[in-house]
Amino acid sequence: MLAASSGQMVAGLCLPRRSPSPLLKLNRRRRRLPRIPAAQPLLPRGPGLRTTATPPRPRCAATDSAVQHPVRRKCSPLLESALLPGTREPTGRDWKAVPDIWRTAAEKFADLIAVTDPYHEPPTEWTYTQLEQEILDFSQGLRAIGVAPDEKIALYADNSCRWLFADQGIMATGAINVVRGTRSSDEELFQIYTHSESIALVVDSPQFFNRLAESFISRINTKFIVLLWGDKSCIDCQAVKDIPLYGYKDITKLGQESRKALFLSYQQGQQDVFETISPEDVATLIYTSGTSGTPKGVMLTHRNLLHQINNLWEIVPAEPGDRFLSMLPPWHAYERACEYFIFTYGIQQVYTTVKYLKEDLQRYQPHYIISVPLVYETLYSSIHRQISSSSAARKIIALSLIKISLIYMEAKRIYEGTVLSKNPVQLPFIIHLVKWLCARFVATFLWPLHNLAKILVYKKIHSAIGISKAGISGGGSLPMHVDKFFEAIGIKIQNGYGLTETSPVVAARRPFCNVLGTVGHPVKHTEIKVFDIETGDVLPDGSKGVVKIKGPQVMKGYYKNPSATNQALDQEGWFSTGDIGWIVPHHAVGPSHKCGGMLVLEGRAKDTIVLSTGENVEPAEIEEAASRSNLINQIVVIGQDQRRLGAIIVPSNDEVLAEAKRKSILDENGELAKDKVMNMLYDELRTWTAHCSFRVGPIMIVDEPFTIDNGMMTPTMKIRRDKVTAKYQREIDALFK
Repeated sequence: MLAASSGQMVAGLCLPRRSPSPLLKLNRRRRRLPRIPAAQPLLPRGPGLRTTATPPRPRCAATDSAVQHPVRRKCSPLLESALLPGTREPTGRDWKAVPDIWRTAAEKFADLIAVTDPYHEPPTEWTYTQLEQEILDFSQGLRAIGVAPDEKIALYADNSCRWLFADQGIMATGAINVVRGTRSSDEELFQIYTHSESIALVVDSPQFFNRLAESFISRINTKFIVLLWGDKSCIDCQAVKDIPLYGYKDITKLGQESRKALFLSYQQGQQDVFETISPEDVATLIYTSGTSGTPKGVMLTHRNLLHQINNLWEIVPAEPGDRFLSMLPPWHAYERACEYFIFTYGIQQVYTTVKYLKEDLQRYQPHYIISVPLVYETLYSSIHRQISSSSAARKIIALSLIKISLIYMEAKRIYEGTVLSKNPVQLPFIIHLVKWLCARFVATFLWPLHNLAKILVYKKIHSAIGISKAGISGGGSLPMHVDKFFEAIGIKIQNGYGLTETSPVVAARRPFCNVLGTVGHPVKHTEIKVFDIETGDVLPDGSKGVVKIKGPQVMKGYYKNPSATNQALDQEGWFSTGDIGWIVPHHAVGPSHKCGGMLVLEGRAKDTIVLSTGENVEPAEIEEAASRSNLINQIVVIGQDQRRLGAIIVPSNDEVLAEAKRKSILDENGELAKDKVMNMLYDELRTWTAHCSFRVGPIMIVDEPFTIDNGMMTPTMKIRRDKVTAKYQREIDALFK
């Protein structure tokens, strides 16, 4: 990385915008400026600190009050190094806070396109230099309206370039952003806002704001509101009342003016005092719970996120100019960490939506796409629909060639040593040799047909969906048939694993060792162990137990929830994921010799259900609501197909019979048909869970209650979800079909 000169540090305060050539001239002039001497801090006036160099906030429709700077101010050490006189010249990747990455990226990839956002008004395409300046403008604009370090700012918006600018602008002030998307319920957003003690609100659009106007805005205390997109005139003025309201351009304009004033004051020998953001400072709060119960706000520090930025390249070896297609909610830790990381390698990120995904895959031909399993399942289904709609001859040829490629890849995995095995004992060498020779023979025989399939079938698929390097899958379980299909047609899908609490990535499959059925090796500086769920003892490789993680990406804790923090994190720093898995034993030779040390997941010990959309469902919310019904004795919410929820219900027979009599739906023999019981329970379930974040689809009724004696409950009277689903696995499979 290139080292920054002191003149360039001063340039970080100024305003080159959208015109590279004036920027270069301005920077050349500033390199001749002497280093700005430090000055004593000015005394505070009233509740805040105001300098003669900082311009007052322009009057806006919502307020006429003057700007007051907070007493304390922080800045990102490398990004805003000019605010810190007397510091040494920053170098390359000398990052202490997440926003520091933009200084390095702007120096190294100045005129490369960083972001393309075609579906917002106005459409945006900005270089790395412009992106850095926009973040600096937004950050300084927030300081100008009084944002102080460690304050919480609620950022409720969907994926766009302005989300990125707002996210990083907030972080650069030393404040903490509290993030969520627009699809969350009003009540959930309200609970997150109040529990996090947020003091201001950044929202996506006028439409979203107006939705929140009655149920949300009227119940919160907020210093100001910022609108990222759209016109302020479309806002419900009655809801705003006396709350200061800013458009996105208002904030960046304030930031530009304030930065100019600061630069002039430095030239005159005046200097404000800024603290530096520490790597241990909390950067963001991400909430994992639903709308009921105590919400869990995951505190991620700058150090947590910088671990991801510094160590994901071996999973995704991005190169300057690569195109990434971005479509996931940016407040997900998965999308967020990946975005930060890829920008440090000079990529072009294209923002899209589910609506435009198919069109943009063909239009932009991305090298990478980072997404959840549902996207790959959708692509899989779309390809098969396309094949099925072809003529009979083309359909037969395509399906036959795909089947041949699947067999070819099975044989290839055997002789390459990427077949999973739980057996810690290595088989005799002669057995491995026979398997290797057989696999080699099959692969050699099928290789010409596999190559023919590439020419006749797969080439067209590649041109339609791009993804020339890899698709990265995370946030849920990737179905094996989808995994095998993409491997067969030559599109690499790398599965990974992590949690919000781990920033999130803890393990992933590498490009050079993409073993199906696993989530790969741990990322650097990360330890993964499997513990016995009953005794807590560490288990040997190949044994199944609860997965625990230790590493610099593990969260600081749950905000204002020490009991939940102590339950999840032990004194040695091991985080219990609640997931069941095993580590592949090491073999020197044979079909599994490349798999040693990889993690395989087989389910979840904790109750949280992860849908293929990447959404986390806390079934306790639904179960608690449903159990209030007199007709439902016990209930277990399930998510077998990972797309929708179902439920296993033990009815209260006496209450069900009484309700049936009341409704006069008993037959001539005074009995109740099973289909009528099903309808009654389903109606009851819908009624009692109407306020919940997620809906239950199919249900099944069982007669035997869950008890301690039959092993379905723990001694503390908790239903053992894993035991219940294991007992009724066949019925559950049929239920979802």
